[in-house]
Order: sequence, then C-alpha cells, then structure tokens
Amino acid sequence: MNAGAAIRAAAECLAQTSDTARLDAELLMAHALGVSRGDLLLRHMADPAPDMFAALVERRAAHEPVAYILGEQEFFGLPFRVTPDVLIPRGDSEVLVEAAMAARPGASTVLDCGTGSGALLLALLAQLPQARGLGIDRSSAALAVAADNAARLGLADRATMRLADWDAPGWADGLGRFDLILANPPYVEDAAELAPSVRAHEPAGALFAGAEGLDAYRVLVPQLPGLLAPGGVAMVEIGHAQAGAVAAIGAAAGLASRLHRDLAGRARVLEMWTN
Repeated sequence: MNAGAAIRAAAECLAQTSDTARLDAELLMAHALGVSRGDLLLRHMADPAPDMFAALVERRAAHEPVAYILGEQEFFGLPFRVTPDVLIPRGDSEVLVEAAMAARPGASTVLDCGTGSGALLLALLAQLPQARGLGIDRSSAALAVAADNAARLGLADRATMRLADWDAPGWADGLGRFDLILANPPYVEDAAELAPSVRAHEPAGALFAGAEGLDAYRVLVPQLPGLLAPGGVAMVEIGHAQAGAVAAIGAAAGLASRLHRDLAGRARVLEMWTN
C-alpha cells in the first residue's frame, strides 16, 4: 500500500477518536517517512507506506497525543521537544508571550514559574535578545526537557533551569527580582471533564489544582510582589472562567491586574503589577 492509500485508511480509523483525523494521519506518515508534511503531500504520496506507520496509528487511536508520538510541538514558530513529562504547548498560550513582549519590551530578567517544556520562557527569550531567564519547575524530568529545548534553540547561554517548588518554604530565597514573571500553573478543577488524550496522557501534576482549580494561584500569586522588580509585571495564564477569582487573589496581595483574551475571545492571561 502506498502512503496516500495508507493515510486515507488511517484517517477513517482515527475519525472515531480524533477531530483532526486526516491531519493526524498525514503528520504520522510524514514522521514515519522522515520528511516534512509539506514534502509528503508534494512528493511522497506514492511511496510505499513504512511498516512502522501502523503502530503509530494504533497509538493515536488509543488517544495518545500526536505531539507525544512525534516528540515535538511547534509553539510561537519554534520547534519544542515534548515528552509525557511536560504539558503540550498550546497556541492559546501564545497570547501570554505577546502580552509580555508588549508590556516590557526592554526586559532584561525573566522568571518562568512552572516552566515545563520551557516553551513560554524560550519563546520570549528568542524575541528579547537582551534578556536572560530562569525557568523553575518541581519536576526534574520536565527541567531536563526544558534544558534540552534551550540547547536545541541556541538559548542555553541565556536560559537557566532550576528545580524549585513554590509550595516549599524558602523556594525563592536568593532568586532576586525580575522585570517579567511568566506563569502557567495548574488550573484545572479536579473533577473537570477532559478529553482522554489529556487526562490519560498529560502530567496530572501540571493540570489539576483542587476542586476549584485555584489552589496553585492561592499559593503563587501572593508571592509575586516579592519577586517583581520595580516596574515589573507578571503574566499569569488562567482558565476561561477564573479571571475574577484570580484577580481577587492578586488584589488581596496588592496586585492590580489587566485581562488579556485569546484569539477565540476567551479570558486567557492576567497581567499583574504592584499598586
């Protein structure tokens, strides 16, 4: 069977579990052939389908995310290595990077709380060549992925990754203060309905934050004023219904806030600064 026919058959199979079945099949075939999706569609549809393609389709049919199968996800135009130790970067989070660039284009110091794959921090550093950044995470496995991404993107000289847990007393001792703080903490309610590809495959510790999805904000946000440099701002990603609650947590800690929405018009990021 050639690649084109195998893709058609795979798309029919994947339609039961994926809303992007044809795209998934094309990406998996391109990966199996070792070519880009564009090259596949232009030059390789008549090639024999590799034996490994069927196994890749089986993994996707079992709800494993395509990004984990491929080991890579694009974010802000950059390729990031991803593993099941880190959340898959989503395009909706790009508004956080854009808002940070607009708020402090001259920033020289950046802190990323819960860096995961390093996507937010590294995308921002790629746009701000004068800046240096620190990514912290409580997962050593995630930090290994982030450090690898920094090296792959040529940013290792400006990006440091450090094991730290904002739930632990003294975690921020000696870190200093930052012009920009980025944070995409866990914010999903424990009982939330999630797609099987998310609940069964992405790291629970980076997703869930108590009955209301606010536990991480209650701990992290009150600590932000002590980490912000004069004139600094924090960009905190939120769930679509959490703007009011997180803004209130910030206000109680002396932080003013401004809401940024994603391309779909949903509440996505709170920009926070000290009053």
